[in-house]
Amino acid sequence: MTSTTVPAEASAAVLQPSEPISEDAVPVQGPNFEKSLSLLQFLQSYERIGFQANSLGKAIDIVDKMRKWRLSDEPLTEDESDYYSSPDIRAQTRCNIFLGYTSNLISSGLREVILYLVKHKHVAVLVTTAGGIEEDFIKCLGKTYLADFHLDGADLRRRGMNRIGNLVVPNDNYCKFEDWLTPILNTMLVEQRTTGKVWTPSSFIRRLGKEINNEESVYYWAYKNDIPVFCPALTDGSIGDVIYFHSFRNPGLVLDIVQDIRDLNERSRTSRKAGMIVLGGGVCKHQIANAMLIRNGADYSVFINTGQEFDGSDSGARPDEAVSWGKIRAGAEAVKVYADATLVFPMLVAATFAQGAESST
Repeated sequence: MTSTTVPAEASAAVLQPSEPISEDAVPVQGPNFEKSLSLLQFLQSYERIGFQANSLGKAIDIVDKMRKWRLSDEPLTEDESDYYSSPDIRAQTRCNIFLGYTSNLISSGLREVILYLVKHKHVAVLVTTAGGIEEDFIKCLGKTYLADFHLDGADLRRRGMNRIGNLVVPNDNYCKFEDWLTPILNTMLVEQRTTGKVWTPSSFIRRLGKEINNEESVYYWAYKNDIPVFCPALTDGSIGDVIYFHSFRNPGLVLDIVQDIRDLNERSRTSRKAGMIVLGGGVCKHQIANAMLIRNGADYSVFINTGQEFDGSDSGARPDEAVSWGKIRAGAEAVKVYADATLVFPMLVAATFAQGAESST
């Protein structure tokens, strides 16, 4: 005879009662396209979509806190210095935002997004790789073009076309870059010999920003706005190739990395609040994070990359790993968005820096 009683163990397994839901719990909800949404309202809706949309929503919130913080928001302590006790100084003292990015992002259209941030003084410090420097100047000398990830490498090599993902750069652009940079290196070497000038990667980049004299250049605006640009691996690219050739033709140029690491670390140490926004991984990510260690960690951190942590790389590490090293403060607001930066960084900037006149100066 067939039983009409539901087995108790099956019922208990399927109909497990829930604990009461906290009043702070946020229900999942997507954007309502039945209503007219502004760009900002649309981006704010990401906070409740879930998954990486939720992470992007959190990144937007953290960046907004970075850009809006003032020392005047904090209570005045008894041991505060006379300088920082001034109401005017406290109102003008902002969170120093350290922006890092990999070279491919300057090759992409994110160059214009980064240029906007530098032009309007929304960031205090830049850290990138060699390609992140040279590709900006090369774009002032020749165009980079949209292409395809699946183009044949041997055919491109025969045609003198260099592929960066689904972009291509004619090799002639690098020849133009060598023609432009070599006379500058000659002049820098003369200045080094006649005045004792000690060049660093950052002062080298600043000089190039001055020499390019082109408002389409990120580093022109960094020069104009006195925003330092640090590049620990300056020779790892076309700049290195040109310096290599120059060392045969006119040897003697010296670049001192010691001054730069002191300058970068001191900018971190003396920041009353410090935030990291890092696009991609590798040198630019860790150089900023390591500078934050000098001040016992960043106050705000946003990482955007596609790296995974299972191989133990710093590129793929989540923010909590940086907390263990003292590179992000315990309890600080931090998020990693697992995404291609070209997809989400323009949206983040549109929802934050582009919304108002706030700048880092």
